[in-house]
Amino acid sequence: MRRSLRSSTRRAVRAEGPPTDEIPTWTGPDGVDRQTAQAVIDLAMRAGVAMLSTGAAAADVTATVLLLTRAYGLDAVHVDVTYTSVTVSYHRGPHADPITVMRVLKFRTQDYTRLERLRDLIISLANNPQPVDEARIDFESVVSSPHPYRRWVVTTSGGVLAAGAAGLLGAGPFIVILSFCTALLVKRVQNVLATAGITTFFSQTIGAAIPTVVATLVVFAQSKGMTFIGDVSPSLIVAAGIVLLLSGMSVVGTAEDAIEGYYVTAAARAFEVVVLSVGIAVGISLVLSLGQRLGFPIAITSRTRLTDDIVVQLVCAAVIAVAFAVGSYCRGRVVAAAAVAGVMGWGIVALGERLDVGAITSAGLAAAVVGFVSRLLARRVGVSALSVTTAAIVPLLPGRLAYQGISAIVTRPDETGVSSGLSTLAQAFGTGLALAAGVAMGTYFAGLLVARRQGVSLRPPAAATRRAEPRDRTSTSAILSDSGELPAVAQRPRASRDGPRTGEIQETREWSP
Repeated sequence: MRRSLRSSTRRAVRAEGPPTDEIPTWTGPDGVDRQTAQAVIDLAMRAGVAMLSTGAAAADVTATVLLLTRAYGLDAVHVDVTYTSVTVSYHRGPHADPITVMRVLKFRTQDYTRLERLRDLIISLANNPQPVDEARIDFESVVSSPHPYRRWVVTTSGGVLAAGAAGLLGAGPFIVILSFCTALLVKRVQNVLATAGITTFFSQTIGAAIPTVVATLVVFAQSKGMTFIGDVSPSLIVAAGIVLLLSGMSVVGTAEDAIEGYYVTAAARAFEVVVLSVGIAVGISLVLSLGQRLGFPIAITSRTRLTDDIVVQLVCAAVIAVAFAVGSYCRGRVVAAAAVAGVMGWGIVALGERLDVGAITSAGLAAAVVGFVSRLLARRVGVSALSVTTAAIVPLLPGRLAYQGISAIVTRPDETGVSSGLSTLAQAFGTGLALAAGVAMGTYFAGLLVARRQGVSLRPPAAATRRAEPRDRTSTSAILSDSGELPAVAQRPRASRDGPRTGEIQETREWSP
């Protein structure tokens, strides 16, 4: 009786089948010769590096490499993506040398048109693989294609962005024009510094110092009785310059990588945002401190507020979003979508302020709605949700709060000024986090909804494993998303609780960050 009870208890408690998530193992050769495998790995590596360099998230880069290698018959491929490098390793079995390649990023830029073209090429190759040599020629034609806009157009877009930010803060025509000209100078100087090999931190410092110097000169001119300037607020020039410098940071990519489980890359992106933000603070602080030591009346007021006209606010938000989209080399359809999304995001923020929801909560909610709607409509409209959402949140960047905090600390170095300034900077930091997290969460949950409608499942997080059934070479379900979000994979049938069927190959593939 006791033995029978013990046996029944064991059968009820102990599992009989294999583990649900097996440890990744090599199951057999792919039948791909070494020369072909080297060519495929090289092509996939080039595609991954190009996407990471032009603004793609680490998850998209990993999916790109695995998608291309699988399309050409390579299954046992592992990908490791960091902020500055991509590593691809092809495991050829216990009795053959693996093929491992690593490439370091030489530059990083926001080029969403080139990123869209790369995605289109990858989708085409995944659905209809062509000879590797021909695919490499197509790849080279994409990465070497000219930009949709000339350099002067991109530089001018930076000036328009700063002018829109100044108008959003209630600046008059003089300050708007001066902000435009100052931003042109900032963009030009930063281009020269980049060509000279100056690090981004010092480029941000000098870029932040330029509008502060211009604002100081305006205050100095006012103190000397130059009445043609009128009663203006030079601090708006600095605030507009901060928005311009903050717009180039990858806050959206940071949140996406963190949510997807690519914590190393997300930490690197986040630390870069912190370092570049410190560079902005250093540039502004140096100019304000130097002016005070020289005895010039340059106590630029930190009191900046939004204009009361909601129509002007919405127009300026659209102008800022359009200017950023053009500066990121977005095409016409994406630019128009960015304008609509920018107006929608700012309208939600304005409504939240009227309802006393709170600045940080309103910003996060607006970013989430923009990300959700952009992801749902991206494929129908034929635009990239990544470029649309990134441009749409630029008007919401806390440039005004950042300047208020820095100015309070520099101009009033007593306990009251420091505590007030740090509190304001903390609010600015919280707003930035809310924007990044809101966009990432909205895009992610919209992707889940789209995947459910299409009968597919999103890929697992970076630290997860999934069961890979025998590959169907005629299937076209595993395609990379054309809107900059999470690629989808075909829905896999669940394994039986009693274990695998006889003769069925079991394999897991690890999505490594």
